[in-house]
Amino acid sequence: MREIQDIFTTYGPEYLERFGESMPAAHKNTLNAIMNCGKGAFGMNFFACDDCGNTILHPCSCGNRHCPICQHAKTTRWLETQLRKRLPCNYFLITFTVPKEVRPFLRKHQRAGYDALFDAAANAIKKLAKDPRFVGADQVGAVAVLHTWGRTLNYHPHIHFIVPGGGLSKNRTEWRAAKPGFFIRVEPLSSIFRAKFRDVIKKHGLLESIDNTAWLKAWNVNSQAVGNGESALKYIAPYVFRVAISNNRIVNSDNGKVTFKYKKSHSNRFRNMTVDASEFIRRFLQHVLPTGFMKIRHYGFLSSNAATPLDTIRNLICAIYEIVKEPEKETQPTTDYSGFPCERCGRTMKWQRFISPLARTG
Repeated sequence: MREIQDIFTTYGPEYLERFGESMPAAHKNTLNAIMNCGKGAFGMNFFACDDCGNTILHPCSCGNRHCPICQHAKTTRWLETQLRKRLPCNYFLITFTVPKEVRPFLRKHQRAGYDALFDAAANAIKKLAKDPRFVGADQVGAVAVLHTWGRTLNYHPHIHFIVPGGGLSKNRTEWRAAKPGFFIRVEPLSSIFRAKFRDVIKKHGLLESIDNTAWLKAWNVNSQAVGNGESALKYIAPYVFRVAISNNRIVNSDNGKVTFKYKKSHSNRFRNMTVDASEFIRRFLQHVLPTGFMKIRHYGFLSSNAATPLDTIRNLICAIYEIVKEPEKETQPTTDYSGFPCERCGRTMKWQRFISPLARTG
C-alpha cells in the first residue's frame, strides 16, 4: 500500500473516531474527500462513443485542493501559464521564514497570521526596491506562494517570492533593472519584514499571543538569483496545488505504520522515516489551509489589476537591451479534457451527462 489515498482509507476512519470531535471542519472535509475521491461518492460522468455505441461511467474526483489525486493537472497548467508570462530579465527567489517562536501563533491563527506574512513580505520588498541604492523602482512585481511544511511533514511556514529583477519608474515609462545577481540586501529586508509583521499582528490585537523573544532575533530571509526564472517556477510549481507529500515519496504502509522518504538539508541522499499511521495523517492535515484562503498571490505589475500591461513592460525591457522580441508561438494544451479514447474502437468518448450520487442511490 503506497498511495496516500490508501493510507487515508485504511486508517482514516479510526483517526476520525479518535479525534473527530476536536478536528477543524476543514481537516474533516479534506480527510473525507481524499478517502472518497474517484470512488463515486461525488457523482459519475456518463460517456458514450458515437461510433460503436460503447458507454462508460467515470467517477468524479473530489476536487479538494489538498488531494494529491486531483491536483497534478492544475500544477502543469499553472506552470505553463507562468512560463509564458515571464519577462526577458533576470529573476530572484526570495524566501521569508519566521522563527520557531512564531509558529504556534500561526497554527492557532492561520488566516490572520498567513495574511500578515504575505502583507509584511510584499511591503518589505516594495519599500526596499524603491531605494536608489538597490533598484530605485516605484513598482515591482512578484508571484508569492505560501509553503507550510518541511521535509518530514513538520510545520515550517514560509513564503517564496519569485521576483523579476527590476521595476517600473513612477511614471511607468521606464524599466529600472536590478544589478546582475543582486536585487536587494537581505539584512534590512529581514528587519523590515519583522517590523511590518509585528505591526499587522498588533492591529489585529494579537501581539500578546507571540513570545516576545521573537522580536529580539533576526528573521531568516534568503535571496538568490535564479536566471530567467524557469528553474524557480519549476521548483515552486509542485507546492502550489498539493500539500506536504506526493505518492512517490511513500515507501510502505503496513501494520499501522507509514514509511516515507525525505532528504536532509544540503543533502541529495534519500533517507527513510517511519511513523504511526495516525501521526502521518496528523502531519498531513496540519498543512490544510483555511477554507477559501489564497496561497498564491500576485503583486505589483504581475497582479491581475495592474495598470501597465505585461507586453508594455516586455517592450520596455527589450528596448533597453536591444532584444528582438520573438513572435509568440501558438501552444496546444497539454491535456485534452474533452474525453478519452474508446476501449473498443479507439475513437473519442463524448460526455453525455452528470449523474449525482443521490440519483444513483435513490
